[in-house]
Amino acid sequence: MKKNYSYIWISLVVLVFGIYFVPKIVNRFQNASVVESDRLNVANRNDLLEVGKAPAFSFINQNKETITNKDYDGKVYLVEFFFSTCPTICPIMNENMVKLQNEFQKEERFGIVSITIDPETDTPENLKEHAQFLGATMKNWHFLTGKEDDIFALSRKFNLYVGRNSEAPGGFEHSGLFALIDKNGIIRSRDISINGDFPYYDGTNEEGLKMLKEDIQQLIKE
Repeated sequence: MKKNYSYIWISLVVLVFGIYFVPKIVNRFQNASVVESDRLNVANRNDLLEVGKAPAFSFINQNKETITNKDYDGKVYLVEFFFSTCPTICPIMNENMVKLQNEFQKEERFGIVSITIDPETDTPENLKEHAQFLGATMKNWHFLTGKEDDIFALSRKFNLYVGRNSEAPGGFEHSGLFALIDKNGIIRSRDISINGDFPYYDGTNEEGLKMLKEDIQQLIKE
């Protein structure tokens, strides 16, 4: 008889456990699934982050025209910091920019801003030669120069590193990242953090280029 009572109590404990804990466990797995789904949606560009308002700028382009952020109102555009005599990552960055130009050549709502960090060398005349050398033919691609202090200050506002370094190749250091700005002047990106900075796109590899093509297309359609 005592054995029977033991089985009954064990059965009751199992039943109570099932009634109380099983729904919670199921719910926890469901919530985890939703979180993972949300993470994958961001990674797959279903929802691009709004990083913040892009800072204003005003510089001179390769045609000696004053170009400001207002010239890009209503356009999706990229911002990079580079210099024409850079012997390391700039050629790769510029090559990828040309690929993006070619991808969106006929798209009036897309543009590129390439800002030199060596304005002493990169005069409008030199930037024009550099643009021709690269094959930069898109009318909304401007190569900008100005006062070094203003350029460096803008890079800090974008949180894209630039700096002088006499030991670095070419005498300067800079980030190889591209900032993507939407038609409302908001910096946008996927949920990717690079070295603790804002989530920008790596302009030096194929993965970053692939993501940019997809995300630019999405922002143009919005």
